[in-house]
Amino acid sequence: MIKSIKLFLKKETVLIISFILAFISCFIIPPDKEYFEYIDTATIIILFCLMLVVLGLKEIGLFEYIGGALLNKIKTERQLILVLVFLCFFTSMFITNDVALITFVPLGILILNMSSMNNSLCLTITLMTISANLGSMLTPIGNPQNLYLYSISNFSVIKFVLIMLPYTIISAILLFVCIWFTYSKRKVTIDKLENKKKINNNSLIYYIVLFCLCILTVIGLIPDIILFIIILISIIIKNKTLLLKIDYSLLLTFICFFIFVGNINRITIFYEFITDILNDNVRIVSIFISQIISNVPTAFLLSGFTQEWKELIVGTNIGGLGTLIASMASLISYKQIIINYPNLKNKYLAVFTLLNIIFLVIFCILPI
Repeated sequence: MIKSIKLFLKKETVLIISFILAFISCFIIPPDKEYFEYIDTATIIILFCLMLVVLGLKEIGLFEYIGGALLNKIKTERQLILVLVFLCFFTSMFITNDVALITFVPLGILILNMSSMNNSLCLTITLMTISANLGSMLTPIGNPQNLYLYSISNFSVIKFVLIMLPYTIISAILLFVCIWFTYSKRKVTIDKLENKKKINNNSLIYYIVLFCLCILTVIGLIPDIILFIIILISIIIKNKTLLLKIDYSLLLTFICFFIFVGNINRITIFYEFITDILNDNVRIVSIFISQIISNVPTAFLLSGFTQEWKELIVGTNIGGLGTLIASMASLISYKQIIINYPNLKNKYLAVFTLLNIIFLVIFCILPI
């Protein structure tokens, strides 16, 4: 029992903190009718629907199939790492950084074992993690904080993408250069990867149509409540077990932060204090706070005190670099290392922290 509680506390740390903050704030600002205005239901609904559809695509093996098809073409060590890293980079733009890492890090560890490249394991997994965090910053659906900030900023999809496009291009160049000068052209031999199950074309089309409906809702062409009804009915018909696999803790975390931020905004002295701190410093403050509480909570917290959406979007995305908890998605890779190679824990942390700090410093000094 105690072990289960400890495991829950460790796994859901952010949820617990957000709940405690929301709970305490309710004593300062007692619940009233304004509470209903706190929660951005559109963000919750779209996130819920996207998670279900992406789970469906993952369930039918689409991402593993794509990864296997690409990896079967490689001939050299450098090509292998380029495929692994940029798989995370590009897929994270559409399936979120979390799902990209959950899908491809285990595959990467397997491939590195098969190709006798365990000596570069820490560096490769670190680059895959960085690439997922950086690739996801391009689109509103790439990560949770983007979806939230996109919703409250009222930016168009094009405007949002254009804000993050220069950073995404620079990210791709940095990753490519890093791989090019770190890995050799030594030939590697990998047994052809067999896909464990064939993709059902009807299922693939089914989930892609649902994904397109999510995108149409993101850009404002379909009302979110209509999307919710369509997706819920479609998933119940197709595979209702997906409803049990969804990350409800993330949705609850969003709701708790909505309540906390809503209440804090109504405390005049605190509101004015934070607003003064953020004055012309939104980007640097969001980067700094992200290092301590991660970028998703930072986006929620600071969104209540500023309307400099561009700076907050850039700051929380760049803020995903740095410490291990700057982006909670980074913990996915860390857990895989602990599970498969517990003896590499300290080495991985050292490599991860060093590379993340280098990338973070570069982005902080760029005149963009």
